[in-house]
Amino acid sequence: MLMSQSESGRNYGRSMVISQQGIVATSHVLASQAGAQILARGGSAVDAAIAANAALGVIEPMMNGIGGDLFMLYWDAQTGELTGLNASGPAPHGLSPEFLRSQGAAAMPPAGIHSVTVPGTVDGWAKAHARYGKLGWRQLLEPAIAYAEHGFAVSEALEELWGSRASLDRLATHPASVRVFLPGGKAPGLGEVFRNPGLARAYRLLAEQGPRAYYEGAIAAAILSTSQALGGTMTAEDLASFSAEWVTPISIDYRGWTIYELPPNCQGIAALEMLNIMETSPAAADGPSSTAELHKRIEAMKLAYADVYRYNGDPRCCEVPTTKLLAKDYARKRSALIDSSKASREVLFGEVSGSDTVYLAAVDRDGNIASWIQSIYGNFGSGITVEGMGFALQNRGACFTLEPDHPNVLAGGKRPFHTIIPGFMERGEWHIGFGIMGAQNQPLAQAQFVSNVVDYGMNLQQALEAPRFFTSAPLSGDVSIESRVPAATLEQLTVLGHGITRAREYTQDAGRGQAVMRNRKTGVNYAASEPRTDGAAIPEPIAL
Repeated sequence: MLMSQSESGRNYGRSMVISQQGIVATSHVLASQAGAQILARGGSAVDAAIAANAALGVIEPMMNGIGGDLFMLYWDAQTGELTGLNASGPAPHGLSPEFLRSQGAAAMPPAGIHSVTVPGTVDGWAKAHARYGKLGWRQLLEPAIAYAEHGFAVSEALEELWGSRASLDRLATHPASVRVFLPGGKAPGLGEVFRNPGLARAYRLLAEQGPRAYYEGAIAAAILSTSQALGGTMTAEDLASFSAEWVTPISIDYRGWTIYELPPNCQGIAALEMLNIMETSPAAADGPSSTAELHKRIEAMKLAYADVYRYNGDPRCCEVPTTKLLAKDYARKRSALIDSSKASREVLFGEVSGSDTVYLAAVDRDGNIASWIQSIYGNFGSGITVEGMGFALQNRGACFTLEPDHPNVLAGGKRPFHTIIPGFMERGEWHIGFGIMGAQNQPLAQAQFVSNVVDYGMNLQQALEAPRFFTSAPLSGDVSIESRVPAATLEQLTVLGHGITRAREYTQDAGRGQAVMRNRKTGVNYAASEPRTDGAAIPEPIAL
């Protein structure tokens, strides 16, 4: 499966990290290092993932944190079993379309207190740790507490994200957000040291009192006080009653590889349907950046997204036709709508009967893999920072609709459509945990990654670095493509009717991916972290 550099010649920047020890890959080198240190202490892949995730909550607060949600796929190397965890929280029971209309809202608010849903991350950490952890809970939070108390120097990608207009506008809506995240009235610049003593306090409470401090203790009290001061509907019962859910992954076969995602309410089903549609015709012989291959991928994206936007919702509250959407005969019907000579400009969902985010991956020395994704959704989430605790609450409720007959219509106690998706794939002795953050772009980015590996024999690093297309409006067909794709190809796609925008050679807008891989036969681990961000894949240091 692995393409040798000597066979193909190297056309990518970084090397894979290869080790007999464990490896942690995240979007920031300090978080990867924190996870690797936990592995060196004898921690499991889940232990390392929690430590890295907590560190990222300090270092990338615009993307993630304990005010958000979490999803995980976990592969047990000993049993070969793949398990899923859905730690996404529901809307407060008092939040309803009728309530929003009484507040003068005609649509779901994109931010603010009424976009806040119950944060699921901490209970997700707790349940994953209880089942798969090895080290004590307190140890996992030590690196993050140190970074929050003593600070860290702001890196290049962080400076870009923190100082963006989207971040600044969102933070300006809440005084506590300005105090915490805009010290001196501005976003911290390159090389400036940022500290977050409020978040250090929250993490210390979690370390000393355990995860339930978030849902019933001092942190819960701070969340409720902040919400009530702004007219929010969240109650103590909303927080105390939350419990993350173990779920069974869904999967397809793609040219001999089994590709896994989590079931709805997250949008992983779109990645699988897109791959099913792509599989109905051979991969283009002239490569993934060719006109024919990009045309097929873009058209498959539109068909899959039309379906996920129509049918996805919380399966506890509505029927989602997952099996039918992932059937091979359904993919053939959808693929028949693709015209190789022109782009479709109007895409409808098929008839069936019946953000902002961080992704990280960890593999431990025993080969267990945690494919892990966590988010507060938009830049700094809702824009609301919990008083005295130093973290922003997510705006995941913005993903609901107020359309009364839609499966994703807002209701109290219901989970919204979710964009964040961890991925996993396997064939024979090869097992890969992967993910590429980026709101609605995640399914299309994952499908491109899988195709790069399966169809074009790329290794993990090469597959992540390869030029990607991305979009803010999947159904429009208008896409941005990194300018490493030849200009002639972009011109040919325009002739076919695609709306093409040239993007930077490596842009964070195309997503930020990580991947780890285990060869079960040799016991060797591999990992990759792409160069669109400040990330790194760091191996566990060997004990001396």
